[in-house]
Amino acid sequence: MSTPVPRARRTLRAGLALLTGLVLLTGCGLSKADSNGSEGTNGSGGGAGDRKLALNAPLPTTVPKGTTLTIGDPATQKALELSGQIDKLPFKAKWANLSGGPQTTEAFRAGALDIGSVADIPPIHATWTGLHVRIVAAKFRVDPLNHPIYQLGIAPGVKVRSLADLRGKRIAYSPGQAQGALVLRVLQKAGLKKSDVTLVELPSTGDVYPNALAGRQVDVAPIGGVAIKRYLGKYGKDGGSTIPHGLRDDPSHLYTQVATLEDPAKAAAIRAYVQYWARAQLWIDRHPQEWIDGYYVKDQGLTEEDGRWLVKVSGHPDIPADWSDAIARQQQTVDLLARETDKPKLTAADLFDRRFAPVAADAIRNEAP
Repeated sequence: MSTPVPRARRTLRAGLALLTGLVLLTGCGLSKADSNGSEGTNGSGGGAGDRKLALNAPLPTTVPKGTTLTIGDPATQKALELSGQIDKLPFKAKWANLSGGPQTTEAFRAGALDIGSVADIPPIHATWTGLHVRIVAAKFRVDPLNHPIYQLGIAPGVKVRSLADLRGKRIAYSPGQAQGALVLRVLQKAGLKKSDVTLVELPSTGDVYPNALAGRQVDVAPIGGVAIKRYLGKYGKDGGSTIPHGLRDDPSHLYTQVATLEDPAKAAAIRAYVQYWARAQLWIDRHPQEWIDGYYVKDQGLTEEDGRWLVKVSGHPDIPADWSDAIARQQQTVDLLARETDKPKLTAADLFDRRFAPVAADAIRNEAP
């Protein structure tokens, strides 16, 4: 069952110091066995030494004093600041100015991050690279087909009016990121194989894709956010265009490492953060002008017009209490990626920590009108 919400920095600062004090926590659900073969905990503050929280044990609800979480979730950080909630967090928060799968995975490997915000693909690829991770929060969009994150940008002079026209085209492709998976899903929908197109590997960061389109380095590229508006405004007169892909592309997740969840103090802190994260999404949805002014304009450097456009196209967030449908869609994505990129098959359900499924939805249930 879903709980629809009425209207739903960039560089990792390396060398985050690890605190040496460990907080011993007694209680049920602790074991010495590591069901995933990982050892210890990552991040800073809190901890239970070698006493681990079993992955099927109830989540602790009390955050021990001195617990610290290092969080890579810049948008939620800003929402908590603007809403006045950031000082109410029941743990010490260290905010890492990073976003996206590659940066988050790198930070996990460096032991410099406890929890990060990404789309649906990074947890899959992190697992394929040997990291033991779990998704602890999931957000989608109400009416996702009419409120997509991405559109297919078409280079000036290139004739693509439908997905069938993609045959023979050069398409920007970013393995391990949401845009790369979207390209594979689009080809599948169009009945095309990778051999029917030319995939051009490019990082989907910053203005790389719009610039690649404008320079005719590629014919087609998935572009999202304000890049859509700006691309059409700048290159539309030259024949640049976009077309809808007609697929769901709306997953947004918080995820962490298994070793972090096995630390009872950090597990309790993550549970609390998921609650504040959910309330932050509700606040954003209910305060669009404050969000435009405080985040899009002052923090991101966009114009107010850009901010209004982004609020409109984003629609309303949907935070489900039941992840069954999300897991089924994730399994379809896993199967496609495994087949197309020659990776081992994974069970999508293993990527989700279902103990957290009701946490976010319950946190906003009584606040939604």
